[in-house]
Amino acid sequence: MIAILLGALWRNLLPLPETLNSGVDFSSVKLLRTGIILLGFQLSLSTILDLGPGVLLVVILAVAVTFGATLWMGQLMGIGLAQRLVIASGFSICGAAAVAATEDTAKASKEETATALALVVFFGTIMIPLAPFLGRLIGLSDESLGMWIGGSTHEVAQVVAAGGAVGGGALVVAVTVKLARVLMLAPVIAGITVYMNRRGEQRTGKRPPLVPLFVVGFVIAMLVRSAGVLPEGVLEVLQVVQTLLLAAAMFALGLGVHFKSLLKVGGRPVILGLLSTLVIMAVSLGGTLVFPPA
Repeated sequence: MIAILLGALWRNLLPLPETLNSGVDFSSVKLLRTGIILLGFQLSLSTILDLGPGVLLVVILAVAVTFGATLWMGQLMGIGLAQRLVIASGFSICGAAAVAATEDTAKASKEETATALALVVFFGTIMIPLAPFLGRLIGLSDESLGMWIGGSTHEVAQVVAAGGAVGGGALVVAVTVKLARVLMLAPVIAGITVYMNRRGEQRTGKRPPLVPLFVVGFVIAMLVRSAGVLPEGVLEVLQVVQTLLLAAAMFALGLGVHFKSLLKVGGRPVILGLLSTLVIMAVSLGGTLVFPPA
């Protein structure tokens, strides 16, 4: 999140030399996809399954309902399909990484991607103090509040910040639930690919694969982590490398957030981002009350 903000500050306050364009493109595509693959090494199927069927159901419903509702509301507002898809992915799954992962599959323009990134950062940052405050106001326990934060907050970094503000018990549950949402990236990307292929929305004569290769790599990395064949030292190194790669990629994506250009898109995407945030907060809260963490 900090990398996105730094990139956006540079883009809006300082000139961007054209000689950096190739490096920015490389970072926002190649480094991003490699970072997403390495993100799979943070996910263990056993840890996710230990959440229990009720919590997993809440995660699936939060992602599915938010994704579908965002597409539907955006259509009613007259927002284009590509813009709706990147916003829906970012708000329902895992923030900026999901936006960037969906960009090519959804055939989104740089402006549409930048708009979705800016909205993820804006609304997710608001949720860092808001979710703990509302959770305490409602009377949720630390673990239940952690589940709500993990089930509704957009970015992993924002989940860590909000969960840490509540306490250690909330933080562990929040991060685990959030990683379960990250796991939904693969089936959602596959579904978008199938839908776009059926619409004939490919940019070239050759159709893209059903599941992008970096998503396959993400799933393989998760399975390797789940198998327990890698020592903790290796996993720690991979986590550092993954953080650096995604930070570089997010900085490059932040360079695409030009606020003067964003003003031209109007207020409809902002309203859609607000409504999408309210939907996932409501679904996650309802699920937390019905299926509180053990």
